[in-house]
Amino acid sequence: MSDPGASITGGCACGRVRYTLAQPPLTVRVCWCRECQYLAAGNGSVNLRIARADLHIDGTLAAWSTTAASGNTVRRSFCPACGTPVLSESSGNADVVVIRVGTLDDPAAFPPRSNIWTDSAPAWACMDAALPGSQRQPG
Repeated sequence: MSDPGASITGGCACGRVRYTLAQPPLTVRVCWCRECQYLAAGNGSVNLRIARADLHIDGTLAAWSTTAASGNTVRRSFCPACGTPVLSESSGNADVVVIRVGTLDDPAAFPPRSNIWTDSAPAWACMDAALPGSQRQPG
């Protein structure tokens, strides 16, 4: 795990979008829903969930929205210059933001703690059997 006193930073591939997290994540999960597979080029998307109040962004993000299986609106934001997927937000949980772990300056700092939406994963998916899993969205 990351040093709790260290700054948690990240950004897009081209550097036009940068962010700082004031606190470590609430949790880190690999999501295998179809939308996350699109974002991760076929694999599960490794995401950390953080309190919205703990996120500071420098730069401008573009976004597009979809309707999740829950009926909530999910806004997915990315760098308009390089296309890097940076974060997602759900209308069902306005206090939490999901950050793509690959955008962290140190992506190894926060390993996944679970797999979710495992029933959507392709048969060839490589999932860590030591991690707990949920077939759909956990409660």
